[in-house]
Formats: sequence, C-alpha cells, structure tokens
Amino acid sequence: MKKSLVTIAILGCLAYLTGCSESHADAPAQQVQAFKQPIDVAAVKEYPVQTWFTYTSRLEAMEFVQLKPRVSGNIAQVNFEEGQQINKGDVLFTLDERPFMVKVAELKAQLASAKAQLSQAKNDLKRADRLLASKSISQEEVEHRRSLLAQHKANVQATKAKLDAAELDLAYSKVKAPINGVVSRAELTKGNTVQAGVSLLTHLVSDDYVYAYFDINERTWHQQFNQLKGDKTTQVVMQMLGEQGFNHGGVIDFVDNRIDIETGTLRVRALFRATDQLKPGAFARIRVAADDVKQHVLVPEKAIGTDLKNRFVLVTDEQNVLQYRPVTLGDRYGQMRAITQGLQAGDKIAVNGPARVGPGMPVAPQLVEIEPEHASLVMTKQAVKALLVAKRGE
Repeated sequence: MKKSLVTIAILGCLAYLTGCSESHADAPAQQVQAFKQPIDVAAVKEYPVQTWFTYTSRLEAMEFVQLKPRVSGNIAQVNFEEGQQINKGDVLFTLDERPFMVKVAELKAQLASAKAQLSQAKNDLKRADRLLASKSISQEEVEHRRSLLAQHKANVQATKAKLDAAELDLAYSKVKAPINGVVSRAELTKGNTVQAGVSLLTHLVSDDYVYAYFDINERTWHQQFNQLKGDKTTQVVMQMLGEQGFNHGGVIDFVDNRIDIETGTLRVRALFRATDQLKPGAFARIRVAADDVKQHVLVPEKAIGTDLKNRFVLVTDEQNVLQYRPVTLGDRYGQMRAITQGLQAGDKIAVNGPARVGPGMPVAPQLVEIEPEHASLVMTKQAVKALLVAKRGE
C-alpha cells in the first residue's frame, strides 16, 4: 500500500514538472511573435522613365528695346503710365514740335523759290533755242542757259530732300513704340532736354513669349542630345525661383551652329509663353529629357540606406524577416529614385528604410502603396500642349 502511494506521488511530481517545462518552452516563441516591429512595406513597381538634365538660365524677352529719341529737343509730354501695356505705334513721348515746324516751313518756301527759278530757266532755254534757229544768239549762250536749267533742277531736288528730312525730324518729335509689349518707367520726364541717339527715355519688353538660354556640355550633347534641333518639337519644363515643381512647359526653338571652343558647350534656347510669373531677367531652372525611355523600379528616397560601401534597401522575405539588398541608383524623380540594379518589380521593401529596423529583424509588415507624385517621369507632347494651352487661357 505504501509503495503504491509513493509511486502515485512520484508520477504526480513528474507530470507537474513536465507541464512547467512545456509552458516555459512556449514563452520565448510567444514573446518573439508579440514583439515583432510593425513597419510599412510596399511592393515596388516599374515605370517608364527618361533621363532628365537640369540647367540654369535667366529669362529674356523676345524683343527688348532701349527707347532713345532720333532727334534732339525738349520733352513736351509723356503719354503713358509706367508699366502700361502698349501697342506698336503708340506715341510715348512728345518733343517740342515748334523748332521742327519752323524748319519745315522754311524749306517749303525754299522749295517754292527753287521751283520758280527752275520754271524761269526752262523758259529761258526755250527762248534761246528759237533765237539760235534765227542765228540771233550764240551757241555758247544756249549752252550756258542749258547748264543753268540743270543747276536749278538739282537745286529743286536738293531742297526736296532737305524738306523730306525736316518732315521726318518733325515726325520723330513724336517718339513711338516700335513693338507691342510693356513699358517701364520714364527715365526722363517733361521739360528735360534729350540728345538724339544718346538720351535713354524708357525700356520696352515684349510680353507674348520669353526665351531661356542654357549651355549643354559637349559630352552630354553627343551622348544624349545629338538629335536635338531647334524645330519646336523637343519639349522642356521650367521651374521658377521659389516654386516646388516644374510647372511651366515650353519647347526648344534654337540650337546654335557651333560649339564654343573656350567652354566646350553648345548654346540652346527654350521658348515659353509669357505669363505674369515669367518676367525677363528672372532666374529659372530648365529640365530637358533625353530621347530614350527605359523601364526602372522607383522607390522612395527615404527607403534607401547607406553603409561604408553600398547603397541598400531592406527587403522582406517569406518569413517576414528583413534582408539586406545592395542596389545601384539611377536618376531622381521628385521624392522617388530609380533603381537600375538590385530590385525587381514585386519585391517588398521597407518604405522608411533602416531608420528603426535592420537586416535579420523579424517584422510585422503593413502593406502600403507608393506612387511618384508631382514628378515628371516621361515628357509627352500632350502634357506640354496642355501646359501651353493653360497659359493662353484657352
């Protein structure tokens, strides 16, 4: 009887110890499962992209005029408001016309006198010809009168030319706008004396289109843009100082005919429709896309880490464990970066990179979507056409 009780007691102790050991063995696995780091994970995708090149420029008006008088005189009137929209032919400054009118009147009188002298010379020559027929006058006298007639003809022509010049000066006393555009402030105002071709009156700029010149280095030209022509078929986008995106669309309308041997660059010009934001002289950044379109995986910049040798991303495997994956970077597109080697479409990466996690760490993935926003991946004619139409307000 005692042996049976002892045996039962021993078996009970063994069962208790076995249960304790099993519960302690399951605890680490449960703790590991409980403390998996939750992170955002996204399946990467491929996109068609082009290589973009960015250049700096200063905007220039298509037409720029430093308005100077063509005659000297005193300013009698300023006929515009500063910053006003003006049309070609508008009178901007009026000079005192009286000296020019006096000169015109004087030359008209001289022309009338010259014409009267010419008429008299013609009559004298006719009379001399009749007298010569009856031998009442010498041949020498006839030739003299013929010479006087030629002199009076020349005098009439010279006086006419002086009168034309005086009338032209009178017309130039009204200083007109040679182009359509916007006028600057008046550098000289009423009462000032101006000198022909010297005194600066104001500035005019055209306001329909603006130019942006930039220089492409010779190596890039031959590798990426050797088919580029100034035929308005190549699109570009532009960013103004202080803007976040490249929101202005334009076209290449000029490629220089030679490479500058001193700088090793080729001058190129882009044409943009002018708006209130696009002022001549403004700083701008021009982006031009290479002709070739390629497929590349795009990932957020923040997903990329750096160690001593490589750029890398963290990829989740089938067990939801992060794995180190070295990658080769391509161009940047907004907040996204092209990956040329190391990733394939469908690979799942840690969106926020190695900020809080590292290789070999088990994680609790939370699937999210990543899409390139506000970034130009491929330049299309339709996109640029839409931008240009928007600028026209059509």
